[in-house]
Amino acid sequence: MCHQSVGLVQSVIERRGIPTVSISLLPEITERVRPPRALVVERPLGFPLREPNDPAVQTRMMMAAFQPLSRAVDDPLMVPFSE
Repeated sequence: MCHQSVGLVQSVIERRGIPTVSISLLPEITERVRPPRALVVERPLGFPLREPNDPAVQTRMMMAAFQPLSRAVDDPLMVPFSE
């Protein structure tokens, strides 16, 4: 439910001119909801940014999530993150 809700909220915010990006753990749901931008991370539910106290990887993930914000999109953009 959360992936769906976030994608729908993203679409509303984007229509107001504010770029958004989400971090997705379930790409099959994200593809159906079609949010404007999503960083797809292969992690278990509940740990999108890995375990606590791993700032090096967490920083890389956040920087990867910020990258698509500078791109205008007509179709949903799903960017895979590889660790």
